Amino acid sequence: MATFVSDPRLISQKYFLIAGCAILGAILFLTATVVRDLRELNSASSDNVQWTISQTEVEFLEFSKQLNLVAANPELGLTQMRRRFDVFYSRVETLHAASIYIALGQSPTYAEALANVRAFLDESVPLIDSDDAVLHAGLRELATRAAETRPEVRKIANAALDYFAIDADERRAVFTNSLLQLAFLVLVLIFGLAVAIYYLNRLNLQNSKRQQEIEQSAERMNTVIETSLDGVIVGDRDGNILAFNAAAEGIFGYRSENVLGEPLAPLILPDIDGDASEALSQHVDIELLLSEHGRVQMDAKRANGEIFPIELSMQSAKTDAGPIFIAFLRDISASVRAEKELIAARDQALAADRLKTDFLATMSHEIRTPLNGLLGNLSLIQDTKLNHQQVRYIRNMETSGRLLLGHVTDVLDISRYDVGQLELREVPVNIDALLQTIIDSQSGTATSHGTQLGWRWIGGAQNWVISDPDRLQHILMNLVGNAVKFTEGGRVDVSAEVVARHDHVVDIAFCVRDTGRGIADDLKDRIFEDFVTGSTAYDRNVGGTGLGLSIARRFALAMGGDISVESTLGEGSTFRVLLPFSPTVAPNLPKPQEATRKAPAIGLRILIVEDNEINRAVVRGMLHADGHTTTEVHDGAAAVEITNDNHFDLILMDISMPIMDGRAATRAIRSGDGRCAKTPIVALTANVMAAEQEAFLQDGMNDILIKPLSRDALADVLHRFAPDGQSAQDTDIAQSNQSDMRDILGDEEYQGLRTQFVHEAEALHDWLGDTDDHHFGEIASRCHKVAGSAAVFGATAYRAALIEIEHAAKGEVRDAIAVGQRKLAPIWGSTKDRI
Repeated sequence: MATFVSDPRLISQKYFLIAGCAILGAILFLTATVVRDLRELNSASSDNVQWTISQTEVEFLEFSKQLNLVAANPELGLTQMRRRFDVFYSRVETLHAASIYIALGQSPTYAEALANVRAFLDESVPLIDSDDAVLHAGLRELATRAAETRPEVRKIANAALDYFAIDADERRAVFTNSLLQLAFLVLVLIFGLAVAIYYLNRLNLQNSKRQQEIEQSAERMNTVIETSLDGVIVGDRDGNILAFNAAAEGIFGYRSENVLGEPLAPLILPDIDGDASEALSQHVDIELLLSEHGRVQMDAKRANGEIFPIELSMQSAKTDAGPIFIAFLRDISASVRAEKELIAARDQALAADRLKTDFLATMSHEIRTPLNGLLGNLSLIQDTKLNHQQVRYIRNMETSGRLLLGHVTDVLDISRYDVGQLELREVPVNIDALLQTIIDSQSGTATSHGTQLGWRWIGGAQNWVISDPDRLQHILMNLVGNAVKFTEGGRVDVSAEVVARHDHVVDIAFCVRDTGRGIADDLKDRIFEDFVTGSTAYDRNVGGTGLGLSIARRFALAMGGDISVESTLGEGSTFRVLLPFSPTVAPNLPKPQEATRKAPAIGLRILIVEDNEINRAVVRGMLHADGHTTTEVHDGAAAVEITNDNHFDLILMDISMPIMDGRAATRAIRSGDGRCAKTPIVALTANVMAAEQEAFLQDGMNDILIKPLSRDALADVLHRFAPDGQSAQDTDIAQSNQSDMRDILGDEEYQGLRTQFVHEAEALHDWLGDTDDHHFGEIASRCHKVAGSAAVFGATAYRAALIEIEHAAKGEVRDAIAVGQRKLAPIWGSTKDRI
């Protein structure tokens, strides 16, 4: 759509025209005024106004003279006197009635004098018109009144003379002013004409310059169009070509001189119906057609018939010869090929990213599966009789396995963050307790290094917040652990400070300062990158994968905060973590002494679906130690088959298996009408990817157990999914479990195992009571072993008491062990007689 803009030159010319017309009008008006004044002056002279007024006084004097003669000589006739009276009377009436003297009435002196004179005349008329005798008798009185009237007649003459003198002066002043105004306007007009001449001359110069610029611009435009890499085609309203630049020649293969005047559509568009072709051929408004599209991509045709893609943009313009359109065309064959290659590369990258995720999931399974066998067997070995050296070796092996598991978890955490699948579990967290736990866990290492370790709040404390305790603990544990690890004979200070409060949000800064070796400047910029370990300040006397700080930073960013470091080589480092939290209050939790431990379920029939023999053995050992019976199959298809005709209380389902995987097997079991269609199914997998775990639950699984499998996690699942009546929570002895054992073993073998169990239990009591200096690990091991036997015989209360002592030993809490021992004797007394 064309936009109309006012031309400043046209506006200026209009202003000059209006101003000139106004000046000319004023000059004409003033000229007319001067002519009128001249006419008025000429009119006043012709009337001889002043002469008439002076003649009035002369006529009065002639009347008075004749009156006095008649009064002195009565024999004289009265005719001459009456004639003089009439002439004077006529003069006075002329002064009163003539239009030229009306203006004199504005003078008070003149008006008063004229009124007095007229009064004299009006009083004298009856006497003048009477007979001669009467007139002779009144001549003296008439002469007296005439003498009294003479000053009034003189006033008339003087007042008229004064008025006309003033009027003449005013007329001359007005005339003079009109002449001055006329002269001023003439000067203004002359000046305006001079300015107009100057302006027109300047406009002429500007027009000449503009014409040169237009010609130069047109030349440049032609040069630009001719040298443009895009094809430019100009056409008229009918679609005939007016201009065809060099780039268009190169794109389409036509010579410009051969296509000028030819219709555009048949030359460059394929022989198919299309919007652009239809618009050109049917003379539709091209600008309206493409105004909503800008550049459009379409197919075009070269002179040799080759079809290729172009980008087309059109604009319209109005010229004196009529509307034209300008088409800008670009050959995008190369860019289309590049785009296809880029899309292919993107698809390959996405496939590679998916492959990486699948690889990590697979590696998680492949690494965690042997770890499950390793750590599970180590847990089972601890239930056997071991000497102190064997216990130490097993603990070292378990520590190494847990460390390897931590490295695998670190890599998976990085992967989850990078693909946006890192999920936060936000619950109430006690920062005081969290920091104290971290300090306590590192105090032993700090003491061995001769390092002082402590923490404090700076300013007011904010104890309870909403956060992910696992991620927060991971961040702070990593920072404190590094500080302790790299500080010898120094100090590590941990502080927490509320630095800002917003609406429902509090920003807390955690600072970990150490007096250790510090970090080199070239390392500080890379310290949070993956697999970066210090080779200068942080030498290889300490281990590490270089993932700790990178994961800590990822967790901090995921929680909405950030982590930074300041360090001076040889003086120490300060790591600062700034995190936003939602403040909260302490939740209503039961006191520790009021908390009760639920006894685990016993005597469950459990189906183990696992293709790895070692993993089956681990799970089987854990379940048998707790008094459960198991059935094992090697793949999902076998699980579907066996669950059709057999009932199980729980199914532990591996995911990656041959023939049929665990997910497919679960869907088949849930969709069938077998005896286990409603049985709880728990995934037993090494896959810890959140998206995959969500898919397991959507397939119909009830819960997930992550490999390596721990006995506590397994016991918790068994308790939650145990059928009603199969929990030992409310009874000391599970009678059904004893009955099953008698049926399976027979009375004789059952009594033999019972005797062995009683002997083991009493030997444990004697050993525990012998001294208070037993090694914690050995206490935990022996209690765990006897607890397993107690579970076989259904002695749930006795088993729970042993587990309580085992946990106290693992926590190295001597007082809790003593409390458990005091509870153990009475429970054993009631249990021994009932098994």
